[in-house]
Amino acid sequence: MTPWLPGYAAAAAILWIAGLVLLRGGRPRFGLALYFGSSLVLAGYAGLLWLQLERPPLRTLGETRLWYAILLPAVSCVLHLRWKMVWPLLYGAAMSGIFLGINIARPDAFDRTLMPALRSPWFVPHVIVYILAYAFLTASAFGAVRWFFGKPATSPLPACDRAVWIGISFLTMGLLFGALWAKEAWGHYWTWDPKETWAFLTWAVYLGYIHLRLRHPTANKPAAAFLLAAVLVLGICWFGVNYLPSAKMSVHTYSTQE
Repeated sequence: MTPWLPGYAAAAAILWIAGLVLLRGGRPRFGLALYFGSSLVLAGYAGLLWLQLERPPLRTLGETRLWYAILLPAVSCVLHLRWKMVWPLLYGAAMSGIFLGINIARPDAFDRTLMPALRSPWFVPHVIVYILAYAFLTASAFGAVRWFFGKPATSPLPACDRAVWIGISFLTMGLLFGALWAKEAWGHYWTWDPKETWAFLTWAVYLGYIHLRLRHPTANKPAAAFLLAAVLVLGICWFGVNYLPSAKMSVHTYSTQE
C-alpha cells in the first residue's frame, strides 16, 4: 500500500478502541458512531488511492483486503444494531486490523493500468458485492467459533443464520454480475474458469448450510461445524485459487498480484 496506510490504519484502530470502550462504558450510541467512523476513515484512504491511481483500487488481492477492512466494521455495526451483540464488533475490529497489518507488511506494487477486461461498468459492483458477501459470511464463521469455544449464554447461531442469508444474497448478485461481465469481456457467460468454479462451489456450500438449517433447525453442532468448513472453501475461493496450477490459464490472473 501507499505510505499513507499506516497513519489511516492507526486512526481506525483508535476509533475501534474508543468506540468499544464507550460501548461498554454506557455510551452506546456515541461509541458505535466512533466505531463506524473507522470505516469512513479507511474509505477516505481508498478514495485518495483511487484518485492517485486513476482507477478503482479493486484489482489486486491487497486492494480487496483493504475493502474488506472498510466494509467489515460496517457489517459488524449492522449485526450489533439488529441483535444487540458485542462480539461482531470485536470480530470486525480484529479481522480488519489483521488485514490492514498484512497490507502494511506486504505492500502492493501499484500501477495505474487496467487490462481491457477490467474496463467495464460491472467491475466495481462485482467486486464490492463479493467483499460484502465475504464480510457477512466470515462473521458467521466467527459466530460458530464462539459457539464452540465461548459457551455464550445466548447462542450466536441465529445471528449467524441471518448473516449467511445476507451473505449468500450478495454472493448470488456477484455471480450474476460476473456472468454479465464475462459475456461483455470474453463473449461467454460462464466458462468453468477456476475462479468461477470455486465461486460457484462457495455459493453451493452456503446454500447447503441454509438447507441444513431449514431441515434440521435444532442441529446446532453440525451447523456450527458446517460454517467452519464453509469458510475454508470461501478462503480458497478468495485467496487460495490463485496458487492452484490450473489458475495459470485463468482469465482472472490479473488478481494474482499481492
